[in-house]
Amino acid sequence: MAERGANLVVINPGSSNVRIGFASQDVPFNIPHCIARHITQRKDDTPRLSVRDKVMLNCHATPSQNAERERAYDIIASLLKIPFLDEEMPSANQALPPKMGRVDALSSQQNKDDSKFTWTDVMDRKRPVDKDADVDPLQRSTPDDTEPNSEENMYKEIIFGEDALKIPPSESYCLSHPIRRGHFNISQDYSLHQVLEDLRTIWNWILTEKLHINPRDRHLYSAILVLGETFDNREIKEMLSIVLCDLGFSTAVIHQEALAAAFGNGLSTSCVVNIGAQITQVVCVEDGVALPHTALALPYGGDDISRCLLWVQRRHRTWPNFQTDPVNKPIDMLMLNKLKESYSQIRSGSFDAVSVVHSYEHEKSVGHQKTKLSALNVPPMGLLYPRVLVPEEYPPPPRSWFQDYDDMLEDTWQTSDSLYSSGNGGFGMWDNYPMFPTRLKKFDNIGLVEAIVGGTASTAGLAPVLEQRVLNTIPSNQPIEKAEVLQSRSYPLFVPWKGGVVIFMKTVMGCRVN
Repeated sequence: MAERGANLVVINPGSSNVRIGFASQDVPFNIPHCIARHITQRKDDTPRLSVRDKVMLNCHATPSQNAERERAYDIIASLLKIPFLDEEMPSANQALPPKMGRVDALSSQQNKDDSKFTWTDVMDRKRPVDKDADVDPLQRSTPDDTEPNSEENMYKEIIFGEDALKIPPSESYCLSHPIRRGHFNISQDYSLHQVLEDLRTIWNWILTEKLHINPRDRHLYSAILVLGETFDNREIKEMLSIVLCDLGFSTAVIHQEALAAAFGNGLSTSCVVNIGAQITQVVCVEDGVALPHTALALPYGGDDISRCLLWVQRRHRTWPNFQTDPVNKPIDMLMLNKLKESYSQIRSGSFDAVSVVHSYEHEKSVGHQKTKLSALNVPPMGLLYPRVLVPEEYPPPPRSWFQDYDDMLEDTWQTSDSLYSSGNGGFGMWDNYPMFPTRLKKFDNIGLVEAIVGGTASTAGLAPVLEQRVLNTIPSNQPIEKAEVLQSRSYPLFVPWKGGVVIFMKTVMGCRVN
């Protein structure tokens, strides 16, 4: 693999991050899947960072959704043996009751690191072109009012990855995420052409700046696209065109993410649960074949758990008086994701922690406050009780998006609103996107226990809960005595990426892969 994988690039795009690397690498580059472009403001406009996702129909929970969320919280509280929402919570200065656990995860070193933050430098400082470069330096004439080594400050036209998420809010940039909820993020304000251009630009930047592959040499490389089951034929076709036509790879292979995850763990039969940032996919694999009738899509993921964490803290009045808005301020979502990854876990009994919370309301003075975070075991339980999670709602793409006249589209379906082409039955993130019984199914309000028989995730404590609950749901007349969540052989985030390498080597190149 080290020899043959040197010219093989594996691309695993997701809604939040894209993982790209050589097949010979142990782990890929894991980069936020976003791009920020500098925009010119009119003189009467105030410069500010804009986010394309502000076109969402519902950015915040409605009263009915909040009522359902509170009922779900109380159900979770009864299971975890923690106080209900209407019960009086201990104040920050009050000693915790004996039955309540507390984790003070804030060390002095961690406090020092958490309080540091640097905004992205959006200025591209370039030296002006010296037209007298061929002239003898002694013969050059320099005006008295100019400096020969002066630098010209210019805005960076494009910023990628985590740097794009840390652009000061006062700067004139437009932040875009080309993929949302497992689909192209197409809307009236984000055309298909612009989505494809952003994908091409992001991937080309990673190939050039991270993998150091010169565009002139791309024909010497092959690519593997490891794609989630949510993408439909049109989206797959466009991504394949980017890889072959725009990026210049000589050949490309497409693999299913669930199948790659199974092979990445050395399994040919399993129930694969891929909990992503914005969508959870469940697919059963048997003897190396993904079974399409078992494919499910659950429209929630890690980002929803992070936003639920913020809701829980505000409900308990433990969140500082900061204007935290993870929907419209990407830097706030970045902070919440780090808090979730550091502290959230599933365990019985009240679970609190002490951490530093940041305020990014001003571009220069980033505030921070040490605070106690309460009920940290409630948000990850949203994977089992999704009513405590309230995903955003996105408007449907333009009607023309549903009209694809390629031969791969076999059927058209009439809905009450308009005529849509079915494609290959891909799952849509929009309510009026048609569902097909033979393809990926969407379920809004079922949890992992109802959707799977097994699974894995990085949330501490989730595996034993799933094992016990899945075992309890199996009928007594079935000869099954044990349900086990297998531990990943490598870092779970990169298993599908590595599995794409394994499948390619075993099936195409005939290599023996350990």
